Amino acid sequence: MPANWSERFKKFFLNNRFVLFLFILLLLGLNVMVLMHISFIFEPFVVLLKTIILPIILAGIAFYLLNPVVDLMERYRIRRIYSICALFLFIAGLITLLIVAVLPLIQEQVMDIAQKFPSYVNQLSQELTGLWYSPIFLDVKETLNIDLQSIAMRFSNWATDFLDNATQRVFSVVGAVTEVVLAIITLPFILFYLLKDGKKLPGYFVHFLPVRLRGKSLEVLGDINHQISSYIRGQIIVSFCIGVLLYIGYLIIGLDYSLTLAVMAAFTSVVPYVGPAIAITPALIIALVTSPIMLLKMIAVWTIVQLIEGKFISPQIMGKNLHVHPITIIFVILTAGNLFGIVGILVAVPGYAVLKVICTYAFQWIKERSKLYEESSQIRKK
Repeated sequence: MPANWSERFKKFFLNNRFVLFLFILLLLGLNVMVLMHISFIFEPFVVLLKTIILPIILAGIAFYLLNPVVDLMERYRIRRIYSICALFLFIAGLITLLIVAVLPLIQEQVMDIAQKFPSYVNQLSQELTGLWYSPIFLDVKETLNIDLQSIAMRFSNWATDFLDNATQRVFSVVGAVTEVVLAIITLPFILFYLLKDGKKLPGYFVHFLPVRLRGKSLEVLGDINHQISSYIRGQIIVSFCIGVLLYIGYLIIGLDYSLTLAVMAAFTSVVPYVGPAIAITPALIIALVTSPIMLLKMIAVWTIVQLIEGKFISPQIMGKNLHVHPITIIFVILTAGNLFGIVGILVAVPGYAVLKVICTYAFQWIKERSKLYEESSQIRKK
C-alpha cells in the first residue's frame, strides 16, 4: 500500500510538469514573503549598493569606450599598463582643454539663460494667451467648454507648491551633486583596474560555478558583453554626432545659445527616444520667443538632423544589435525611471538587453531539459 501511494505521488506530482511548476511558484512566493518581512537584514547591503552603483556604472561606460583603444595599443606590443597611463594623461589634457576653452562659454550662456528664462516663459505665456483669445479659438473653446481662468489658477497653485518645496529640492539636488562628485573622484581608480584586469573577470566569476555550467556561462557572459558594449559605444557616438549636427544647424540659422543647446541635446540623446524630446523643449521656447520664422528654422534643423540620424548614422553605428522595438524601449525607460530615478533611465536599455540575453538562454535550457517542444517539432516535420 505505501508503495502504491508512493507511485501515485510520483505520477500526479513529481512527474506532472504543471503541478511541479505551480509548486515551484509557491516556493518562490513563500521566499519572497519571508524576505519582505526580514528586509531590515539587507539594509546595509542596500546602502552599500546605492553607494557603489553610480561609480561602477560610470566606470563601466568608460571601460567600454576606452578598452578598444587599450587593446589596439596592446596589439602594437605596448604593455597594457603603459597604454592605460598614456590614455589617462591624454584624457586629463583633453578635460583641461575643455575646461579652459569651452566651459567658460557654456557657463556664460547657461547663466544668461537662467536670468532670461523667466522673461522667456512670461513672454511665451502672453503670446499663447493672446492666441487663445483670438477669434480663431473662440468656437473651439465654446465647443470644448474650457475655462482658461481655472487652468491658470491650477498652474499658479502648482507654481506656489513648487516654490514652497524649493528648499527641500535644493537639498536633494545638493545631495545628488555630492554623490556624483564622489563617483567622479573614485571613477579613475575603478577604471584603471577594469582596464588592467577586466578580461579576467568573466573567468573569475565562472570559477564559482559547477564545471558543467562554466562553458555555457562563459557564452552567456560573452553575449551580454557584446550587447552592452555595442549599445554603449554606439549610443554615445550617435549622441556626439547629434550634438555636432545640431550645433552646426543652430549656427547656420543664428539661434541664440547654440553651443549650450547642442551640448544639452548631445547629453540627453544618450537616452533614446525620450532624451531628444526633453532636449528640444528649451530650444523650442527660445526659438518661439525670438520669432515665428526662427521657430520654423529650428524645427527644420531638428527634422533634418533626426532624418540624418535615423537613416544614416544609427543604422551604420548601432545596427540591429538589440532587436528591441521602440515602443518597448520607451516603456522600459519610463518604468526604470519611476523605479530607480536617473540611474534607472541610464541603465534601462542595457539592463533590458542583459535580461533579454539571460531569459533567451534560460528558455533554451528549459527547452532542452524539459523536451516539451519535441512533439510539436516532430509534427511540423511530418
